[in-house]
Amino acid sequence: MHILVTGTAGFIGSFTAEKLLGLGHNVLGLDIINDYYDVGLKYDRLAKLGIAKDEITRNRPVQSRTHEGYRFMKAELSDKETVLNLFREEGFDVVINLAAQAGVRHSLKDPYTYVDSNITGFLNILEGCRHYPVSHLVYASSSSVYGANTHMPFSVKHNVDHPVSLYATSKKANELMAHTYSHLFKVPTTGLRFFTVYGPWGRPDMALFLFTKAMLEGKTIDVYNHGKMERDFTYVDDIVESIARLVPKPPAGNPEWSGDKPDPSTSFAPYQVFNIGNNNPVKLMDFIGEIEEALGIEAQKNFMDIQPGDVPKTWADVTDLFDYIHYSPRVGVKEGVSQFLTWYRSYYGV
Repeated sequence: MHILVTGTAGFIGSFTAEKLLGLGHNVLGLDIINDYYDVGLKYDRLAKLGIAKDEITRNRPVQSRTHEGYRFMKAELSDKETVLNLFREEGFDVVINLAAQAGVRHSLKDPYTYVDSNITGFLNILEGCRHYPVSHLVYASSSSVYGANTHMPFSVKHNVDHPVSLYATSKKANELMAHTYSHLFKVPTTGLRFFTVYGPWGRPDMALFLFTKAMLEGKTIDVYNHGKMERDFTYVDDIVESIARLVPKPPAGNPEWSGDKPDPSTSFAPYQVFNIGNNNPVKLMDFIGEIEEALGIEAQKNFMDIQPGDVPKTWADVTDLFDYIHYSPRVGVKEGVSQFLTWYRSYYGV
Protein backbone atom coordinates (compact mmCIF):
# COMPACT_ATOMS: atom_id res chain seq x y z
CA MET A 1 0.00 0.00 0.00
CA HIS A 2 0.94 3.65 -0.39
CA ILE A 3 0.91 5.07 3.14
CA LEU A 4 1.29 8.60 4.51
CA VAL A 5 2.91 8.63 7.95
CA THR A 6 3.07 12.03 9.62
CA GLY A 7 5.58 12.74 12.36
CA THR A 8 8.36 10.56 10.91
CA ALA A 9 11.14 12.71 12.37
CA GLY A 10 9.54 11.90 15.71
CA PHE A 11 10.00 8.94 18.02
CA ILE A 12 7.02 6.70 17.23
CA GLY A 13 6.74 7.93 13.64
CA SER A 14 10.29 6.94 12.71
CA PHE A 15 9.82 3.40 14.04
CA THR A 16 6.43 3.11 12.33
CA ALA A 17 7.87 4.11 8.95
CA GLU A 18 10.66 1.56 9.36
CA LYS A 19 8.19 -1.20 10.28
CA LEU A 20 5.92 -0.49 7.32
CA LEU A 21 8.84 -0.41 4.90
CA GLY A 22 9.93 -3.79 6.24
CA LEU A 23 6.46 -5.11 5.41
CA GLY A 24 6.82 -3.97 1.80
CA HIS A 25 4.67 -0.85 1.86
CA ASN A 26 5.57 2.43 0.17
CA VAL A 27 5.78 5.25 2.70
CA LEU A 28 5.77 9.01 2.41
CA GLY A 29 6.89 10.54 5.69
CA LEU A 30 5.97 14.07 6.70
CA ASP A 31 7.26 16.25 9.54
CA ILE A 32 7.89 19.95 10.18
CA ILE A 33 10.99 19.16 12.33
CA ASN A 34 10.20 21.82 14.94
CA ASP A 35 12.53 22.72 17.80
CA TYR A 36 10.36 21.49 20.71
CA TYR A 37 13.42 19.34 21.48
CA ASP A 38 16.83 18.70 19.90
CA VAL A 39 16.41 18.81 16.13
CA GLY A 40 19.71 16.94 15.78
CA LEU A 41 18.01 13.84 17.16
CA LYS A 42 15.18 14.28 14.68
CA TYR A 43 17.55 14.56 11.72
CA ASP A 44 19.43 11.48 12.93
CA ARG A 45 16.17 9.51 13.04
CA LEU A 46 15.55 10.57 9.43
CA ALA A 47 19.12 9.64 8.47
CA LYS A 48 18.53 6.15 9.89
CA LEU A 49 16.06 5.66 7.03
CA GLY A 50 18.27 7.25 4.39
CA ILE A 51 16.99 10.83 4.40
CA ALA A 52 19.93 13.24 4.16
CA LYS A 53 19.55 16.52 6.05
CA ASP A 54 21.17 18.59 3.30
CA GLU A 55 18.64 17.31 0.74
CA ILE A 56 15.52 18.24 2.70
CA THR A 57 13.54 21.07 1.12
CA ARG A 58 10.26 22.36 2.46
CA ASN A 59 7.11 21.09 0.70
CA ARG A 60 9.03 18.82 -1.69
CA PRO A 61 9.41 15.04 -1.22
CA VAL A 62 12.97 13.73 -0.92
CA GLN A 63 13.89 10.18 -1.93
CA SER A 64 15.58 7.95 0.66
CA ARG A 65 19.13 6.90 -0.20
CA THR A 66 18.62 3.44 1.31
CA HIS A 67 14.93 2.56 0.88
CA GLU A 68 13.38 2.67 -2.57
CA GLY A 69 9.89 2.78 -1.04
CA TYR A 70 10.53 5.73 1.28
CA ARG A 71 10.29 9.45 0.69
CA PHE A 72 10.17 12.31 3.17
CA MET A 73 8.74 15.82 3.00
CA LYS A 74 9.22 18.68 5.43
CA ALA A 75 5.83 20.38 5.73
CA GLU A 76 3.45 21.92 8.23
CA LEU A 77 0.19 20.06 8.83
CA SER A 78 -1.61 23.32 9.52
CA ASP A 79 -0.83 24.44 5.94
CA LYS A 80 -4.14 23.49 4.33
CA GLU A 81 -3.10 24.03 0.71
CA THR A 82 0.07 21.96 1.02
CA VAL A 83 -1.69 19.08 2.77
CA LEU A 84 -4.60 18.89 0.33
CA ASN A 85 -2.28 19.15 -2.66
CA LEU A 86 -0.27 16.26 -1.25
CA PHE A 87 -3.38 14.09 -0.92
CA ARG A 88 -4.46 14.93 -4.46
CA GLU A 89 -1.06 14.19 -5.99
CA GLU A 90 -0.19 11.03 -4.03
CA GLY A 91 -3.46 9.09 -3.82
CA PHE A 92 -2.76 7.46 -0.46
CA ASP A 93 -4.30 4.12 0.47
CA VAL A 94 -3.82 4.62 4.22
CA VAL A 95 -2.91 7.56 6.47
CA ILE A 96 -1.23 7.22 9.86
CA ASN A 97 -1.25 10.54 11.69
CA LEU A 98 1.38 10.58 14.45
CA ALA A 99 2.42 14.23 14.11
CA ALA A 100 1.41 16.42 17.03
CA GLN A 101 2.69 18.96 19.46
CA ALA A 102 3.47 16.65 22.36
CA GLY A 103 3.89 17.25 26.08
CA VAL A 104 1.39 17.84 28.86
CA ARG A 105 3.49 20.42 30.73
CA HIS A 106 4.45 22.40 27.65
CA SER A 107 0.76 22.91 26.87
CA LEU A 108 0.54 25.18 29.93
CA LYS A 109 3.22 27.44 28.44
CA ASP A 110 2.37 27.50 24.74
CA PRO A 111 -1.29 26.58 24.23
CA TYR A 112 -1.61 28.06 20.74
CA THR A 113 0.87 25.58 19.27
CA TYR A 114 -1.41 22.72 20.35
CA VAL A 115 -4.35 24.22 18.51
CA ASP A 116 -2.31 24.80 15.35
CA SER A 117 -0.72 21.34 15.25
CA ASN A 118 -3.22 19.08 16.96
CA ILE A 119 -6.53 20.67 15.94
CA THR A 120 -6.00 22.57 12.69
CA GLY A 121 -3.40 20.08 11.46
CA PHE A 122 -5.69 17.14 12.17
CA LEU A 123 -8.60 18.88 10.47
CA ASN A 124 -6.48 19.17 7.32
CA ILE A 125 -5.72 15.44 7.50
CA LEU A 126 -9.44 14.67 7.82
CA GLU A 127 -10.25 16.95 4.89
CA GLY A 128 -7.62 15.17 2.81
CA CYS A 129 -9.16 11.80 3.68
CA ARG A 130 -12.61 13.17 2.86
CA HIS A 131 -11.84 14.62 -0.55
CA TYR A 132 -9.28 11.99 -1.62
CA PRO A 133 -10.68 8.87 0.06
CA VAL A 134 -8.43 6.42 1.88
CA SER A 135 -9.22 2.92 3.13
CA HIS A 136 -8.13 3.73 6.70
CA LEU A 137 -7.05 6.69 8.84
CA VAL A 138 -5.12 5.64 11.95
CA TYR A 139 -4.27 8.47 14.34
CA ALA A 140 -2.56 9.01 17.66
CA SER A 141 -4.69 9.88 20.64
CA SER A 142 -3.32 9.64 24.18
CA SER A 143 -3.89 8.12 27.61
CA SER A 144 -4.09 11.76 28.74
CA VAL A 145 -7.73 11.84 27.61
CA TYR A 146 -8.66 9.90 30.77
CA GLY A 147 -7.88 13.06 32.75
CA ALA A 148 -9.65 13.08 36.11
CA ASN A 149 -10.84 9.45 35.76
CA THR A 150 -9.75 7.25 38.67
CA HIS A 151 -11.49 3.92 37.94
CA MET A 152 -8.72 1.50 36.95
CA PRO A 153 -7.77 0.08 34.57
CA PHE A 154 -8.71 2.78 32.07
CA SER A 155 -11.09 1.32 29.50
CA VAL A 156 -12.14 2.65 26.11
CA LYS A 157 -15.68 1.98 27.35
CA HIS A 158 -15.29 4.73 29.98
CA ASN A 159 -16.47 8.31 29.58
CA VAL A 160 -13.53 10.72 29.06
CA ASP A 161 -15.06 14.17 29.43
CA HIS A 162 -12.80 15.60 32.15
CA PRO A 163 -9.34 16.34 30.67
CA VAL A 164 -6.83 18.12 32.92
CA SER A 165 -4.51 19.62 30.29
CA LEU A 166 -4.91 21.34 26.93
CA TYR A 167 -2.82 18.57 25.37
CA ALA A 168 -5.39 16.03 26.57
CA THR A 169 -8.19 18.27 25.33
CA SER A 170 -6.64 18.41 21.86
CA LYS A 171 -6.46 14.61 21.73
CA LYS A 172 -10.05 14.21 22.90
CA ALA A 173 -10.99 16.73 20.20
CA ASN A 174 -9.23 14.55 17.61
CA GLU A 175 -11.43 11.61 18.58
CA LEU A 176 -14.58 13.71 18.29
CA MET A 177 -13.50 15.15 14.95
CA ALA A 178 -12.68 11.68 13.64
CA HIS A 179 -16.11 10.40 14.60
CA THR A 180 -17.78 13.29 12.81
CA TYR A 181 -15.90 12.52 9.58
CA SER A 182 -16.54 8.79 9.97
CA HIS A 183 -20.25 9.55 10.25
CA LEU A 184 -20.64 12.26 7.64
CA PHE A 185 -18.12 11.14 5.02
CA LYS A 186 -17.59 7.42 5.81
CA VAL A 187 -13.88 7.88 6.55
CA PRO A 188 -12.81 4.72 8.46
CA THR A 189 -10.91 5.97 11.52
CA THR A 190 -9.02 4.25 14.34
CA GLY A 191 -7.79 6.29 17.31
CA LEU A 192 -4.95 4.94 19.45
CA ARG A 193 -4.56 6.01 23.07
CA PHE A 194 -0.83 5.57 23.69
CA PHE A 195 0.34 4.96 27.26
CA THR A 196 3.79 6.43 28.15
CA VAL A 197 5.82 5.18 25.19
CA TYR A 198 9.57 4.71 25.71
CA GLY A 199 12.55 3.05 24.07
CA PRO A 200 15.64 3.78 21.94
CA TRP A 201 15.54 7.05 20.00
CA GLY A 202 12.93 8.33 22.48
CA ARG A 203 11.94 11.88 23.32
CA PRO A 204 14.38 13.87 25.50
CA ASP A 205 11.51 15.41 27.50
CA MET A 206 10.32 12.02 28.78
CA ALA A 207 11.19 10.65 32.23
CA LEU A 208 13.51 7.81 31.16
CA PHE A 209 15.60 10.15 29.00
CA LEU A 210 15.71 12.90 31.63
CA PHE A 211 16.60 10.51 34.46
CA THR A 212 19.32 8.75 32.48
CA LYS A 213 20.96 12.00 31.35
CA ALA A 214 20.95 13.50 34.85
CA MET A 215 22.23 10.35 36.55
CA LEU A 216 25.11 9.90 34.11
CA GLU A 217 26.04 13.56 34.61
CA GLY A 218 25.89 13.24 38.41
CA LYS A 219 22.94 15.61 38.65
CA THR A 220 19.74 15.46 40.70
CA ILE A 221 16.54 14.05 39.18
CA ASP A 222 13.15 15.66 39.84
CA VAL A 223 10.67 13.14 41.23
CA TYR A 224 7.11 14.47 41.06
CA ASN A 225 4.29 13.79 43.51
CA HIS A 226 7.04 12.71 45.92
CA GLY A 227 7.42 9.48 43.97
CA LYS A 228 3.77 8.45 44.35
CA MET A 229 3.18 8.02 40.64
CA GLU A 230 2.44 4.98 38.48
CA ARG A 231 2.69 4.72 34.73
CA ASP A 232 1.75 2.02 32.24
CA PHE A 233 5.08 2.19 30.39
CA THR A 234 4.81 0.82 26.84
CA TYR A 235 7.81 -0.15 24.74
CA VAL A 236 7.96 1.38 21.27
CA ASP A 237 8.22 -1.97 19.43
CA ASP A 238 4.89 -3.00 20.93
CA ILE A 239 3.33 0.24 19.72
CA VAL A 240 4.47 -0.12 16.11
CA GLU A 241 3.56 -3.82 15.96
CA SER A 242 0.03 -2.88 17.01
CA ILE A 243 -0.15 -0.11 14.43
CA ALA A 244 1.06 -2.41 11.66
CA ARG A 245 -1.57 -5.02 12.54
CA LEU A 246 -4.31 -2.40 12.60
CA VAL A 247 -3.49 -0.86 9.20
CA PRO A 248 -5.27 -3.57 7.12
CA LYS A 249 -8.20 -3.78 9.55
CA PRO A 250 -10.32 -0.62 9.19
CA PRO A 251 -13.56 -0.42 11.17
CA ALA A 252 -16.81 -1.03 9.35
CA GLY A 253 -19.22 0.22 12.01
CA ASN A 254 -20.72 -1.67 14.93
CA PRO A 255 -24.21 -3.00 14.02
CA GLU A 256 -24.95 -3.55 17.74
CA TRP A 257 -24.17 0.03 18.72
CA SER A 258 -27.08 1.75 20.46
CA GLY A 259 -27.73 5.41 21.13
CA ASP A 260 -29.64 4.40 24.26
CA LYS A 261 -26.46 2.97 25.79
CA PRO A 262 -23.67 4.46 23.66
CA ASP A 263 -20.33 2.66 23.67
CA PRO A 264 -17.65 5.40 23.44
CA SER A 265 -15.13 3.07 21.79
CA THR A 266 -17.19 2.19 18.71
CA SER A 267 -20.05 3.59 16.66
CA PHE A 268 -22.64 2.94 13.99
CA ALA A 269 -20.09 4.81 11.84
CA PRO A 270 -16.75 3.27 10.75
CA TYR A 271 -15.00 4.50 13.90
CA GLN A 272 -13.13 2.87 16.77
CA VAL A 273 -10.72 3.72 19.60
CA PHE A 274 -8.18 1.46 21.31
CA ASN A 275 -5.80 1.69 24.26
CA ILE A 276 -2.22 0.67 23.54
CA GLY A 277 -0.53 0.08 26.89
CA ASN A 278 1.34 -2.64 28.72
CA ASN A 279 -1.60 -3.36 31.06
CA ASN A 280 0.89 -3.29 33.93
CA PRO A 281 1.33 -0.01 35.84
CA VAL A 282 4.80 0.46 37.34
CA LYS A 283 5.51 2.58 40.42
CA LEU A 284 7.74 5.52 39.57
CA MET A 285 10.21 4.61 42.34
CA ASP A 286 10.44 1.05 40.95
CA PHE A 287 11.04 2.48 37.47
CA ILE A 288 13.85 4.64 38.81
CA GLY A 289 15.17 1.55 40.59
CA GLU A 290 15.43 -0.29 37.26
CA ILE A 291 17.49 2.57 35.82
CA GLU A 292 19.70 2.68 38.93
CA GLU A 293 20.34 -1.06 38.75
CA ALA A 294 21.10 -1.02 35.03
CA LEU A 295 23.45 1.96 35.31
CA GLY A 296 25.00 0.98 38.65
CA ILE A 297 24.27 4.51 39.89
CA GLU A 298 22.05 5.63 42.76
CA ALA A 299 20.04 8.66 41.70
CA GLN A 300 20.10 11.86 43.72
CA LYS A 301 16.41 12.62 44.07
CA ASN A 302 14.61 15.94 44.43
CA PHE A 303 11.07 15.12 45.58
CA MET A 304 8.48 17.61 44.35
CA ASP A 305 4.72 18.19 44.25
CA ILE A 306 2.74 16.88 41.29
CA GLN A 307 2.84 19.13 38.24
CA PRO A 308 -0.31 20.87 36.95
CA GLY A 309 -1.88 18.73 34.21
CA ASP A 310 -0.31 15.48 35.43
CA VAL A 311 -2.23 12.51 36.79
CA PRO A 312 -0.93 10.19 39.54
CA LYS A 313 -1.62 6.89 37.76
CA THR A 314 -2.33 5.35 34.36
CA TRP A 315 -3.27 1.75 33.60
CA ALA A 316 -4.52 0.50 30.25
CA ASP A 317 -7.19 -2.10 29.69
CA VAL A 318 -6.15 -3.57 26.33
CA THR A 319 -8.79 -6.29 26.08
CA ASP A 320 -10.47 -4.73 23.02
CA LEU A 321 -7.16 -4.33 21.22
CA PHE A 322 -6.18 -7.96 21.81
CA ASP A 323 -9.59 -9.20 20.67
CA TYR A 324 -9.25 -7.20 17.45
CA ILE A 325 -5.64 -7.87 16.39
CA HIS A 326 -4.67 -10.81 18.65
CA TYR A 327 -1.73 -8.87 20.01
CA SER A 328 -1.11 -6.87 23.14
CA PRO A 329 2.10 -5.18 24.35
CA ARG A 330 4.49 -7.62 26.01
CA VAL A 331 7.93 -6.02 26.56
CA GLY A 332 8.53 -5.49 30.29
CA VAL A 333 10.22 -2.50 31.91
CA LYS A 334 13.49 -4.32 32.75
CA GLU A 335 14.05 -5.33 29.13
CA GLY A 336 12.82 -2.01 27.76
CA VAL A 337 15.01 0.11 30.04
CA SER A 338 18.02 -2.05 29.17
CA GLN A 339 17.40 -1.56 25.44
CA PHE A 340 17.08 2.19 25.89
CA LEU A 341 20.29 2.48 27.94
CA THR A 342 22.25 0.46 25.39
CA TRP A 343 21.10 2.87 22.69
CA TYR A 344 21.70 5.97 24.84
CA ARG A 345 25.28 5.01 25.71
CA SER A 346 26.03 4.26 22.06
CA TYR A 347 24.34 7.38 20.66
CA TYR A 348 25.90 9.83 23.14
CA GLY A 349 29.16 7.95 23.63
CA VAL A 350 28.88 7.72 27.43
